[in-house]
Amino acid sequence: MKQEDDNFYIRQVLAGDVQAFSRLVDRHKEMVFTIAIGLLSVREEAEEASQDAFVKAYRALNAFKKESKFSTWLYRIVYNECITRLRKRKNGYQSLDDNIAMDESFLLTEEKENRDERAALMHKALGDLPEEDRALIMMYYFEGAGIDEISEISSLSLSNVKTRLFRIRKKLYDKLQLKIEALI
Repeated sequence: MKQEDDNFYIRQVLAGDVQAFSRLVDRHKEMVFTIAIGLLSVREEAEEASQDAFVKAYRALNAFKKESKFSTWLYRIVYNECITRLRKRKNGYQSLDDNIAMDESFLLTEEKENRDERAALMHKALGDLPEEDRALIMMYYFEGAGIDEISEISSLSLSNVKTRLFRIRKKLYDKLQLKIEALI
């Protein structure tokens, strides 16, 4: 069976086939949740933000102008939803909890103990980053989003995305070094 592109399903939804939107949800739900958990850190809140983002996307689908990819437009909606939720939090910064969804495939080592130890260190170091920085790193490294796409999603200029990613990598490296030295 041929897999259709997003625009095919968008046309179907706009023509009245509301079930076609479920195909778009299925196709993008993992990335939407990854962005939400990366920003919000709390699994339940990330799930709510993801659902709210899909509802907003469905309601605004007729406003999608196809100037960018549907995925970029959708990820921008979830990013904005999460930023709004972060601003509404009364207790300020909330650290990353144990429920973070994180792709640990980058931790390729021969020994499971080493991999688990490195994953725990990376998890802690990511948790120490501000939510927006963590989201940029996760989009770039874990989800494979390009600089252009991150720029559209976050409303940052291309040069600002590059600069922020450079600075975030430096922060992350420094945090990891401190955590490793503390173990030795």
